[in-house]
Parts: sequence; structure tokens; C-alpha cells
Amino acid sequence: MPGAPAAAPLRHLALGDSYTVGEGVAADASWPAQLRRQLHRDGIAMAPPRIVAVTGWTTDELAAGMEAASLAPAWDLVTLQIGVNNQYRGRAAATYREEFAQLLRRAIALAGDRPARVVVVSIPDWGMTRFAREQGRDGATIAAELDAYNALARAETAQDGARWVDVTALSRRHADAVVDDGLHPSAAQYAAWVEAIAPAARAALRSAATTAP
Repeated sequence: MPGAPAAAPLRHLALGDSYTVGEGVAADASWPAQLRRQLHRDGIAMAPPRIVAVTGWTTDELAAGMEAASLAPAWDLVTLQIGVNNQYRGRAAATYREEFAQLLRRAIALAGDRPARVVVVSIPDWGMTRFAREQGRDGATIAAELDAYNALARAETAQDGARWVDVTALSRRHADAVVDDGLHPSAAQYAAWVEAIAPAARAALRSAATTAP
């Protein structure tokens, strides 16, 4: 008797900005790519991630990018990490919350209206990097503003029933693990992030597997 056909690899849609792209590292060293390999090691077959992200994007620019992309649901896993450029450009936290909430609702829809399939990754803190020091930026102010942004995003995530992963503390702990621009994380720092993201991704995919019709 022939064996059962192999299950199709699961699909991951990664929404974000430079951190999702992996600015300054090889394509296979971005955290979505490293997450795929980790999930494979866990016995979960994943297709290469579909990345809708551009260095410098803010929440409204990500929304426009999603409009321009072909993103028919349902995705098995949707990740969302956005907001650092809102803070960098000095945009109001209230505006960020409103636009983030809209993006989160769209992410949930793309995950087949199953919030448990959506993993939101916090905004890392760039204020402790060499780039920030060389630019004379106030690290304490940046940290406070990003903490406020993250608190708003975390509240929206909890309210909508999606999953939250905090990599901000890791970005502070590994602030010197950056690429040549002195700003963006190195492959090693992304690997530390994946250790935090992978359990949430596994839980999301288990949820997808057990609730799919």
C-alpha cells in the first residue's frame, strides 16, 4: 500500500519593518528564516516565510504595503512586528495604538479569523546601540517611549486574543550584537529572539492544527 501523502508545508506570513527583513544580515539569518529552521528541527514543516516588510516602514506604510501585496487567507502563522519607525519619527503613541490595532485585526483576518495563529513580537530598543550613542540620542527617553508603545501593543494583542512575545529585554541584553551599521541586530541576536518566539509559534501552529475544519 502506498504511504499517506506528505502534508503540505505550513505557511508563515511575516509582517513588519527592518527587523523582520533582517537588515544587514544574510537572508537566511533573519529571524523569520531562523524560526523556520527551528520549527523544522521541532518536526514542523514550514514553507519559506512570505515577508511583507521594508526597512523604515511605519504602521501606515505597512498597511499600504499589505494593500499592494497579494495576501489571500488563510495563513497558518502570521507574525507582526511594527512601530520602531513610528517612535523614531516622533509620532504620537495614540496614533500608533490606533494604526497597530487596525494592522492586528488585518493579521487576524489573514490567519483565517483565528487570533491564536497570530504572534505579535515587541519592538526592540535601539536606544542602547552604538548608532544611538554616536548620534547623541538619549537612550533613557527612547526606552521610555518604546516601553509605552509596547504596552499599548501588548494590551491590544491581549484584547484580541493573539499571542505576545517580548524581545525588548533581549535587545537590551544584546545591545552590542549588531551589524556594521551599529543599529540592526546581528544573526546571533536574532537567534536569541527565536528562542523566545519559537514557543509561541509552536503553540499557534498547534492551535491551527487542532481547530482547522
